[in-house]
Amino acid sequence: MAFIYLVLALLAISILVPVAWVFMASIKQNSEFYGNPWALPAGFYWQNFVEAWNGAKMGSYMLNSVIVTALALVLLLVIALPAAYCLARFKFMGQKLLHTLFMAGLFINVNYIVVPIFLMLRDGDNWLKNLTGTSFLLNNLFVLAVVYAATALPFTIYLLSGYFATLAHDYEEAAYIDGAGYGTTMIRIIFPMAKPSIITIILFNFLSFWNEYIISMTLMSSTSAPRTLPVGLLNLMQAQQSAAQYGTMYAGLVLVMLPTLILYICVQKQLTQGMTVGGLKG
Repeated sequence: MAFIYLVLALLAISILVPVAWVFMASIKQNSEFYGNPWALPAGFYWQNFVEAWNGAKMGSYMLNSVIVTALALVLLLVIALPAAYCLARFKFMGQKLLHTLFMAGLFINVNYIVVPIFLMLRDGDNWLKNLTGTSFLLNNLFVLAVVYAATALPFTIYLLSGYFATLAHDYEEAAYIDGAGYGTTMIRIIFPMAKPSIITIILFNFLSFWNEYIISMTLMSSTSAPRTLPVGLLNLMQAQQSAAQYGTMYAGLVLVMLPTLILYICVQKQLTQGMTVGGLKG
């Protein structure tokens, strides 16, 4: 038992120390980086955050990330919740095939299919240009959100359908006797009961969408395209490293990490409950 606690303590230190160092570095003046890198900040130099937010356009990048993440989550929930409910609660022709296809999607690494996705959207854009004279599919935040939602469907449906399958059918039968239809029963009876699982998939996918880089960089390749926060952060790091403005660079890192840290701290109990409650039922 002592060995387990020791390993856990070492793992916690290996995570907490770099995070704490980034936060300390973000409030240092540039001259402080040429001394002892582990020295505490001489003061709170908040100008780093001002320069990162305004000068490096991190505020604009953050807004783009908020828009894309929110759109992707809405699309994902609208599609995944009914799909998982139907796969778990009803018997119909092709059900096993659909379930197998969704489960097969769990073994596909999204990073390996970025190039085919890009080529497909590029060909679609070329077709639209020939037809209407305008392009839509590339360098578009809404299309990026659609791709995010589509690539997250296998895991989301897997988790939700597993939870829905543990719920007793008595609740639905009672609702049907009272005159409720399938849609009403699903929205007003089953979804509220599945709240822990729904919160879990929202949190997991929020973290995935918020920190995603490769797809965003590939599909938003134009210099005039709106960039999400991870892509903007890379541009900031490259620019500030060449200009030796390390405080601004670390301030940008804090702006990326802070929303996810705050969210995780606030809902860590619900996250754990949502991951385990399905296994405790039935």
